[in-house]
Amino acid sequence: MIIKPRIKGFICTTSHPDGCARDVQQQIDYVTGQGAIEGGPKRVLVIGASGGYGLASRITAAFGCGASTIGVFFERPAIRNRTASPGWYKTCAFTEKATQQGNYAKNINGDAFSDEVKQATVKLIKDDLGQIDMVIYSVAAPARQLSDGSIVKSTLKPIGEPFDGYTIDFKSGELRSVSLEPANAEEVADTIKVMGGEDWELWINALLEANVLADGCITTNYTYLGSEVTWPIYYHGTIGKAKEDLDRARTALQGPMDKVNGAAHVVVMKGLLTQAASAIPGMAVYLSLLFKAMKEAGTHEGCIEQTTRLFSTQLFSPGELREDDEKRIRMDDLELAPEIQAYVKENWTSVTNETLGTLTDFAGYRQAFLEMYGFGFDGVDYDVDVESVKEMDLVFGS
Repeated sequence: MIIKPRIKGFICTTSHPDGCARDVQQQIDYVTGQGAIEGGPKRVLVIGASGGYGLASRITAAFGCGASTIGVFFERPAIRNRTASPGWYKTCAFTEKATQQGNYAKNINGDAFSDEVKQATVKLIKDDLGQIDMVIYSVAAPARQLSDGSIVKSTLKPIGEPFDGYTIDFKSGELRSVSLEPANAEEVADTIKVMGGEDWELWINALLEANVLADGCITTNYTYLGSEVTWPIYYHGTIGKAKEDLDRARTALQGPMDKVNGAAHVVVMKGLLTQAASAIPGMAVYLSLLFKAMKEAGTHEGCIEQTTRLFSTQLFSPGELREDDEKRIRMDDLELAPEIQAYVKENWTSVTNETLGTLTDFAGYRQAFLEMYGFGFDGVDYDVDVESVKEMDLVFGS
């Protein structure tokens, strides 16, 4: 079939297998171009491994450290005339490339919140790797099914005060006003339940109980704090409360991780276009401004640049960690540089339909959006028939 992008709101309902494979190859090329990461992990579990920072972490571990990796994700294969999800195609491409290099790479497709997936993962570790050296938790889900069968959903809303701002329509490239009423107490609690640190704790406790965490094992969870201009909808909103819960979970996990001489880290990453970020009102304007400022300064990074720098300069470097007062590792240092934030703040209220193309890098933002689904890559012919069905050997799931 000939596959073109079909954009609805802040998502694309199609994805391109060849473009997704090109995305993975470019990330691999970046990591290998940086050289081997000395002292890196050799057996890695990535929970939420099929896109964004999770996939980039898996690529960094496999191709920068030579690690065996297990990936847990929840993705959709192609069915009839419907393409697979981009995470499915990207994981297929990663697995093929890792296997060609001689690296172990096994995959579990299912609900990471479920006990069933946790136990299947434990069994796989015991059967194949014995123990693991690093656990990366990078799940971004809109909802969570609890053990009693009930479903709770996350909400992107402000707290206390309404939010009035703008987003950018991907198709038309025009600003759209957004107004959101503040969340109620139940919506805040549900968002924390879905996006907070509870499931991270459940995973680590299950792995510890099964004795599959090696001595010195570390675990990480990614977060984002952002700039003051986005705090009303992000840091001071429902998603911010969920991110605060990650700090609580990190503290709660340190005692259990001490049993294996390990550590738990929350890592603050820079603002990037991910499937989760594209849905947050106001972030399109902020990221478009940020991309312009950072590209002009030569400091712009994507997911793979961030994870590779995290591994090589922080987690597996002999120097001290760049931690803040809350013991979070800060990888957003380049984003929060005074000159970068000065540009964003100076132009935050000046972005209009007329100035969008000059004040911001919306073109780059939109390109990043398309690439997330496998579109817009040089060297990929989007006018030819391609096979939409890509088979993947799964240890668990379908």
